[in-house]
Amino acid sequence: MLKSVSVQTKVYDGQKPGTSGLRKAVKVFQQEHYTENFVQAILDSLGNELAGSTLVVGGDGRYYVKDAVQKIIKIAAANQVRKLIIGQNGILSTPAVSTIIRKYKTLGGIVLTASHNPGGPDADFGIKFNCNNGGPAPDNITNKIYELTTTLKSYRIVPDMIVDISKIQECSFQVDDKEFTVNIIDSVDDYLELMKNIFDFGSIKELLHGNNEIPPFKVLINAMNGVTGPYITRIFKNELELEDSCLVNSTPLEDFGGLHPDPNLTYASELVTAIQNGPYDFGAAFDGDGDRNMIIGKKAFFVTPSDSLAVLAANLQLIPYFQKTGIKGLARSMPTGAAVDKVAAKKDIKLFEVPTGWKYFGNLMDAGLLSLCGEESFGTGSDHIREKDGIWACLAWLSIMAKLGKSVEDILIEHWKTYGRNFFTRYDYENCETDSSNKMMKELEAKIQKPGFVGKEFNIGNKSYIVNIADNYSYVDPVDKSKATNQGLRIIFTDGSRIIFRLSGTGSSGATIRLYIDSYDDDVSAYKKITQETLEPLVKFALELSKLAEFTGRQEPTVIT
Repeated sequence: MLKSVSVQTKVYDGQKPGTSGLRKAVKVFQQEHYTENFVQAILDSLGNELAGSTLVVGGDGRYYVKDAVQKIIKIAAANQVRKLIIGQNGILSTPAVSTIIRKYKTLGGIVLTASHNPGGPDADFGIKFNCNNGGPAPDNITNKIYELTTTLKSYRIVPDMIVDISKIQECSFQVDDKEFTVNIIDSVDDYLELMKNIFDFGSIKELLHGNNEIPPFKVLINAMNGVTGPYITRIFKNELELEDSCLVNSTPLEDFGGLHPDPNLTYASELVTAIQNGPYDFGAAFDGDGDRNMIIGKKAFFVTPSDSLAVLAANLQLIPYFQKTGIKGLARSMPTGAAVDKVAAKKDIKLFEVPTGWKYFGNLMDAGLLSLCGEESFGTGSDHIREKDGIWACLAWLSIMAKLGKSVEDILIEHWKTYGRNFFTRYDYENCETDSSNKMMKELEAKIQKPGFVGKEFNIGNKSYIVNIADNYSYVDPVDKSKATNQGLRIIFTDGSRIIFRLSGTGSSGATIRLYIDSYDDDVSAYKKITQETLEPLVKFALELSKLAEFTGRQEPTVIT
């Protein structure tokens, strides 16, 4: 029988979870007691429900995941958790964690990821807690976790417990006269089963391989050496019988092979170049933990996440899952381009606008109000789980193309002809000095809230824009009536064009300023215009109004999407 012990610790400042958990540099987590403190705070936040519970544990395979898993096993055992379900080698995509929580009705899960942030001993790590609905913990729980970290004096641990997480097995122990079980499972099985219940794999397979009447549809899938490697191998190679050459960077690596696992035109340029120069009809890339996606068509025709959401919304009825469940509602995060709004209006489907953070979508889904949702940060998902889901989005696109028999570009152009086009871009200024970034936002907010700003007319480029709304976005959840404030500065013009500034909560250090520009055009002749050229006047106006360069010293963004 194993015995637990109590270890005296010290409080570490700054263990406040952001929109996606606690993210810091690896070296921060490696400090004595640091990881243990945060894990203990998570468990303490669960109160009386913890004893005898089952929790899921897994991560994106980045550096320090295996060490963190062993710490969690020892701490969970000491805190009377009855069972842990852990992905083999600590590998579970974020969508898979949500899948497993929901399938086995566990109390929740601990997800070890810094998502799209770089990995390695000199890079980033993260820990977040997902609740029993499979979604990220809401503010009341993350606030409770943070409060506990500020007063924690000790943590409980079973120091002598070691579990081989490289083998699929179930291990049972006696800890303090109570049984404790660790179940190491295949990382892919449960997720694959769910995908096969959602999509018609037969029609996707026929699309990919062709027949006597249509040629094969050539695809290239890039896992960016993140967690999706085993998933795309099982789905696209084993189930859909694609050749190995269609899958690249499909081995999870602790440093992502030096890649920055963020699926956008900047960091996934390898995929963009391969599609541009190769024979491929379709390309997809996923981030480190598998919840984000980028979709591109032949000759690297780029689909913005805002357009991707709108196209899926317009064609959901082609996917078997939604034929069974119906379409309950659509939603987007506030900064996301408003393309899906046009679909909702035309199809008379309820639309929700929520703050950034997937937990806000989860409440709507649990209340039966929402089927499909997305964020401009390359996140798309549905009510099949309570996380965004990169592979699901890829399969959804392939399902729709299999039914329509059209290319990515043709689908987009026909969509714009029906609904109009929302030109959208995002400028990221990463690792800015925090104080100056906060000062910029404070002064910009004061400027746009001055009397007379709303209603003011600006001549921008060759167009005239009149301010309709200028505020700091807040949100009241229609389900639980909780309120989220300070969610981003908005300038919305009477024609629907929008300028939005946010400070991001997903970085591990410094501040990231995000500028979003969204402009609607229903002129068919404008649909093939280049997005950056079209939006350049609004971008220039936004930068001058905010004095971003003056406050940050940045003349150019880190990333343009």
